[in-house]
Amino acid sequence: MSAPLLEARHLVKNFPGVRALKGVSLALGRGEILAVIGENGAGKSTLMKILAGGQTPDRGEVIIDGHVRSLDSVPAAMALGIALIHQELNLAETLEVGANIFLGREPNRWGVIDSAKISTESRRFLEQVGLKVDPATPLANLSIGQRQLVEIAKALSLKARVLIMDEPTSSLAAHESQALLRLIRDLRHQGVSILYISHRLSEVAALADRVVVLRDGENAGTLTGDQITHASMVRLMVGRDLAEFYPHKRQPRGPVALEVTALRTAAHPHHAVTFRLHAGEQVALAGLVGAGRTELLETIFGLVPAISGQMQVGGDAFLPTTPTQAIAAGLALVPEDRKNHGLLLEMSVAENLGLGRLVLQKFPGLLKSSEEKTLCDEMVTTLRIKTPSSHQPVQFLSGGNQQKVVLGKWLALRPRVLLLDEPTRGVDIGAKQEIYRLMDELTSQGVAILFASSELPEILGMADRVLVMHEGQITGELDRAHLSEPAIMALATNTPAPAPTSPGSFS
Repeated sequence: MSAPLLEARHLVKNFPGVRALKGVSLALGRGEILAVIGENGAGKSTLMKILAGGQTPDRGEVIIDGHVRSLDSVPAAMALGIALIHQELNLAETLEVGANIFLGREPNRWGVIDSAKISTESRRFLEQVGLKVDPATPLANLSIGQRQLVEIAKALSLKARVLIMDEPTSSLAAHESQALLRLIRDLRHQGVSILYISHRLSEVAALADRVVVLRDGENAGTLTGDQITHASMVRLMVGRDLAEFYPHKRQPRGPVALEVTALRTAAHPHHAVTFRLHAGEQVALAGLVGAGRTELLETIFGLVPAISGQMQVGGDAFLPTTPTQAIAAGLALVPEDRKNHGLLLEMSVAENLGLGRLVLQKFPGLLKSSEEKTLCDEMVTTLRIKTPSSHQPVQFLSGGNQQKVVLGKWLALRPRVLLLDEPTRGVDIGAKQEIYRLMDELTSQGVAILFASSELPEILGMADRVLVMHEGQITGELDRAHLSEPAIMALATNTPAPAPTSPGSFS
């Protein structure tokens, strides 16, 4: 690599009781995509905040264009061409697209904002990121993926030479993620340098020119070219080989725990879904975006009433119109969006873990403090939730630990059927393995698990059977002996499958 555009040398950063960075170094070339990966707590976020001017290091230096620079503020970093694209987008929903791009630095004529110039200039940057919308469009009318492109257009309008992207695809649909990855490659060809942070190792392998791995606040290694494989990245991240990354052991199949017959959802009223789920097994729902997996789980859980059909739980008739009815019957749902639908972020770990119990209380009120503490201690130990105390607001936990709190809320109710929608989305690789371990423990205790996942390796590693959906219907079922990515994708696109399948069969 020629002389780097940006270089961090021996950065050290301490917080009360924690050394976040212990002498981390990296170099970023011009027009290079450099991925920075590591488990939660490895130091990635702290490093990126220092490079973007949000924090200052205790020791070490940042060199840009061969000169040591002081990045003591976000404006100072921006002035040098460094922009951070946050995971939680920093945009104003009430403003138009063009106004967002030039927010805080609006061009004006005679003291009046020059709307015509904002429109003209914004259009140029929107075209650069491939977003075909009028600058006068209200931001609120755009999808999450489109808003992400607005954020990038805003950074480019600041003449950013370095884009730091923190989990940019975590909230995007599959087609939006692919569009963003294409844009990142285009920006590289335009000479923009990218620092890319992601838990999605398949994205990293497909995108990065080099990978820097952090572990416990230190450099664990660097990978280039053919070295960038899932196995090598995992090995550096956790410090050991994970030959058994998916710990799944098939359990003896028990009686039917959930039976769904000719169920029609509001999202896909013209297709009836039929299947059985047995105690002690893990069944995956596979399919492309829009296949109807989430809608099926929400209907089973009573979030959205079914149009028609029948269900049974443990042999008893069951067709919930509210989640409370589903919970009372022994079902639990861990939603895809844990922050908006699974947690009360401002409340403590203990309070969130007790929410499930509150639903089933005969009389509304609060849990006894002693009961809440006992429950919290049990779940923190069982699920290995990393938290300073039971009083810690859950918003300050890592993504993996937040997901464990959502799981713990439901496991406290001892459910018979556990519905999981994208159970490991947005969590690091170590937390993923702990969630897989927990899923296996639950099925060994007789719990039936139905999980929707967009990660084919996860499905192949954890499922006893796979129900593949396409446009609201089950197009086929694959047992473990016939699981493969081509077989799943053939059914997901409703094309002839390479292996025999039996749509909606009762296995």
